[in-house]
Amino acid sequence: CNNFYVSCERVFSPRLQKKAVVVLSNNDGCIIARSNEAKQLSIPMGDPFFKHKEKIKKNNLEVYSSNYSLYADMSNRVMSLLADFCQDIEIYSIDEAFLKFDLISEKALEEKAYEIRQKIFQFTGIPVSIGLARTKTLAKLANKIAKKNTGVFLVFGEKKINEILKKTKIEDLWGLSFRSQNKL
Repeated sequence: CNNFYVSCERVFSPRLQKKAVVVLSNNDGCIIARSNEAKQLSIPMGDPFFKHKEKIKKNNLEVYSSNYSLYADMSNRVMSLLADFCQDIEIYSIDEAFLKFDLISEKALEEKAYEIRQKIFQFTGIPVSIGLARTKTLAKLANKIAKKNTGVFLVFGEKKINEILKKTKIEDLWGLSFRSQNKL
């Protein structure tokens, strides 16, 4: 799910569409979610709210305290819809899951991904991006690319995989610890 906590807030407050929004942690101490508009203002994830209070005020950002019961409910709705498409599902976090499809053509996978995106948005209002690949690491990388493009991206075939990996910084690969990044 894209900018999940912000997207949940936008579902119930449509006036927030296209506005810069941040969601704060339990005690409103840290920024834990940002809309794309807030990201463009270079407001970092996880930073203390007080450090950016002036910038937030100056740029008229909308600020929300976290509402975990809402986010859990919306997550359950999204995951339930995903389960309608695939029984082999691994819920990875509140806003992310891996689905394992039987071998079907890339075109059929891509069509299914667009269908999944459309259905989730239609029934929940939550925008999602989908990365398709043979491994979870490559799927995460494909998802990162999908968020910046059409919402769906496939990484199959040695040539395409190598092309994508050549353009990827080692620290952007999912699953690598800080120490492993330095070592590599």
